[in-house]
Amino acid sequence: MKLHLNNRYVRWGFTLFCVVVASIVFYYFMFHGANITAALKKIINILMPIVYGFVMAYVLTPAMNQIEYRFILPLSRKVSFKTEEKRKTFSRVVSVLITMLLFCLVIYAVISMFVSQIVPSVSNLVSNYDTYIENATNVINKLLQDNPDIGNYLIRTVNQYSGDFETWLNEKVLSLSTGGEILKKISLGVINVIGVMFDLVVGLIISIYLLVGKEKFVGQAKKVVYAFFSRETANTIIKTCRFTHKTFIGFLSGKVLDSVIIGLLCFIGTTILRTPYAALVSVIIGVTNIIPFFGPAIGAVPTAILILLVDPIHPQNMLYFVIFIIILQQFDGNILGPKILGESTGLSGFWVIFAITLFGGAFGVLGMIIGVPIFAVIYAWIKQAVKNSLRKKDMPLETDRYMALEMVNENGITEFVPEYQKKIDERKRVREQAKGHVRDQGKAHEKKR
Repeated sequence: MKLHLNNRYVRWGFTLFCVVVASIVFYYFMFHGANITAALKKIINILMPIVYGFVMAYVLTPAMNQIEYRFILPLSRKVSFKTEEKRKTFSRVVSVLITMLLFCLVIYAVISMFVSQIVPSVSNLVSNYDTYIENATNVINKLLQDNPDIGNYLIRTVNQYSGDFETWLNEKVLSLSTGGEILKKISLGVINVIGVMFDLVVGLIISIYLLVGKEKFVGQAKKVVYAFFSRETANTIIKTCRFTHKTFIGFLSGKVLDSVIIGLLCFIGTTILRTPYAALVSVIIGVTNIIPFFGPAIGAVPTAILILLVDPIHPQNMLYFVIFIIILQQFDGNILGPKILGESTGLSGFWVIFAITLFGGAFGVLGMIIGVPIFAVIYAWIKQAVKNSLRKKDMPLETDRYMALEMVNENGITEFVPEYQKKIDERKRVREQAKGHVRDQGKAHEKKR
């Protein structure tokens, strides 16, 4: 008996089967969610080398493309090859090798900087810990003497939370000293570090294969999409993926470059100002600058406090540092950032803050970094869906029209609030005047010619 997939009874049966399976999965997820979570974590841990490989290949692709198309391919045309395919293969292999070499050199430079600059700063900071604590105590005591109301408030707050802190200290910290827990924690930490390093090495090897055959992998992915979806749906999926790629790569690469420049400028400025721990402070400012909007404050507050604790006798040093950081961030926000990032996300300031708050609360620091491009993609999807729906209903697309919209009558004619209608008419008049002024200038310029 031949089974016809277009038969309505077959479709009903398949729908019923999907509903039953979905109900079973939902029930199991609700009452046995811990097992599912553990299984997902195990699968993710197994696939981490592949994830690292995809991430590294994705991040290194723009650099490899620049090296290949700007340098290697033009040079390869000066060398004779038997076939064009061999020329492309040679160019790709050389480009991948150069990209990996540059990537390893960057990693080596970062590690060298940490070893030569950051590690001594941190070691010095730890060795002078008692002195800085004494400085902080003196500053607080002087503050309390000059402001007794603040002192009374701090005493009440300390008394309120001291019990909770003592309980946390006994449960989380002091318990490590019994039963060899310290050795156990250190051993687990070393094992985890070794595991991550192994995954990174395997991921680096996987990324080489992905970079060499990236066009083939992309073609196979498109082939699968067109095989399992209708032509219109497949076109939409591929268009969405291109937009997502453009948004992510534009924002992340631009933000990293912007943060590197800000870190270098901060190091130059703090060195001129003779700020203590200039290298450590600049690294903190540069790294936190990757976080949009809140990054400058996240980096500036602890570093300013550190500078004050190191040299409380000269608080003007902290003041100079804060003024310098404000000037630097204004330069970044108004000049450098727009030049590098441009309109890579298309989000207003409110939606940037919303995305950082939402994804940062859900996924921590990583969510604060990638939350903006993710939300930009979601925002673009919703915006396009709204436009398509409005076009089908023959409704206007301009937001200004809806600011003044009171209702749409049965004949499809929009009616506006009179006050807003006056504003719309005034805006139209100003636009027409501006256009007429531009036309008059153009005509005058043509007459001069």
